[in-house]
Amino acid sequence: NKMANPLKSEVVRLYKTLLFLGREYPKGTDYFRDRLRAAFTKNRDVKDPEEIRQLLSRGEYVVKELEALYYLRKYRAMKKRYYDADSDTDVG
Repeated sequence: NKMANPLKSEVVRLYKTLLFLGREYPKGTDYFRDRLRAAFTKNRDVKDPEEIRQLLSRGEYVVKELEALYYLRKYRAMKKRYYDADSDTDVG
């Protein structure tokens, strides 16, 4: 069990990171949190360190995907705002 302890802190850190990112999830925080909890609960009994590392890396991938999604969404919103503002002044 001592072998899994260093990984436990990584699992907790990943969970907290995902929980934080879930606040901006398009389908809502509750939707995201319920699925996050279910995913972590489903793998709660995994003891093999290698399997835990694989799950962690899958989780890190999800973090990167969410960050990309949010970045893209903010970029699109900003772009739309500026182009809409430009088109308002180009009446003529």
